[in-house]
Amino acid sequence: MTRQIQDAYIVAAKRTAVARKGGAFRHVRPDDMLAHVLRGTVDAVPPFDLNDIGDVVVGCAMPEAEQGMNVARIGVLLAGFPVSVPGITVNRFCASGLNAVADAAMKIMTGQCDIAIGAGTESMTVMPTMMGNKVTVNPRAFESDEHVAIAYGMGLTAEKVVQRYTVSREDQDAFALASHHKALTAIAAGRFRDEVLPYTVRSHLPDLASNTVRLTERLFDTDEGPRADSSAQALAKLRPAFSVRGSVTAGNSSQMSDGAAAVLLMSEAAVKRTGATPIARFRSFAVAGVPPEIMGIGPVEAIPKALKLAGLAQDDIDWIELNEAFAAQALAVMRTLGLDPAKVNPLGGAIALGHPLGATGAIRTATVIAAMQRGEARTGMVTMCIGTGMGAAGIFEKV
Repeated sequence: MTRQIQDAYIVAAKRTAVARKGGAFRHVRPDDMLAHVLRGTVDAVPPFDLNDIGDVVVGCAMPEAEQGMNVARIGVLLAGFPVSVPGITVNRFCASGLNAVADAAMKIMTGQCDIAIGAGTESMTVMPTMMGNKVTVNPRAFESDEHVAIAYGMGLTAEKVVQRYTVSREDQDAFALASHHKALTAIAAGRFRDEVLPYTVRSHLPDLASNTVRLTERLFDTDEGPRADSSAQALAKLRPAFSVRGSVTAGNSSQMSDGAAAVLLMSEAAVKRTGATPIARFRSFAVAGVPPEIMGIGPVEAIPKALKLAGLAQDDIDWIELNEAFAAQALAVMRTLGLDPAKVNPLGGAIALGHPLGATGAIRTATVIAAMQRGEARTGMVTMCIGTGMGAAGIFEKV
């Protein structure tokens, strides 16, 4: 039997505030963050039978240790969903969360289910290195120049982009400073309020005076990354972080972070049955490969593919969430494609707001959906580069 392709509608999208590595979420497990956003997202729509959720797809870039063991299924159970609700963890490094949203949408579009969730979770705090819980690079990567770029650190790939696309240190620092300013302005104006699910962080602290353990609680609801004390002068003083003669610094690179997000999608039939209000329609998703040594340029190849699948032109996109892995690669992508700077990261990006790897795609999807709810965008795109040389892009349209 041939199934007719149907639309996939986003009816809710929620995220945690993003914490710095070792920050507010330092004692919070990634599966607990995931359970929090899963529960909060379904609670954001009229009550429906959770048994109708056909699948929960969760992105995680380092699915090991505390975020291993199929963290998707663990999160589903911790969220109190019925045991009938399945879960699967997907890994496309930095695009994992966006890929999860796309996979959930495609399950609906192909008629496999009427309700699905795409999500992402990542705790960079629990990972001892950027290479994960255990470094396992294949030794063959070092045997020839053909494959050695597989093992490049992300910072070195950014320096390669600097060289090939001629991105100055001054431009990188200016871009980074603008990211902080936009994020701080957005926070002050409450523009993230509707997308963020406050998280109660509980800590057990010793009280030496009474010889007891005291429980403290803190409501975490504001992104930790943006720095009010950032300045052009301060950024200019930072030393290169990856190459002695380089220009990529800690200040013009994304922040290592912890966070989670979830996006609830439904078919038209499920929308009518549940009474949920559709916010946006999933339009397309595309990935593409690029040389690993310049992985940051990945969106240059992915964006045109996603636009073609959506039947849209680049100028048709109102809001672009371009993940700021590094200022160097973000600028190179923008200049190569001629992206309108006014449309790119209007509320700041990963340099200020943080980049919890596999969760970022779902987090930035929540930001786009919130902008649509406020009437600030009709169409939106989430795009990012991916380690080992890939790019991804997803497009959404307001209903």
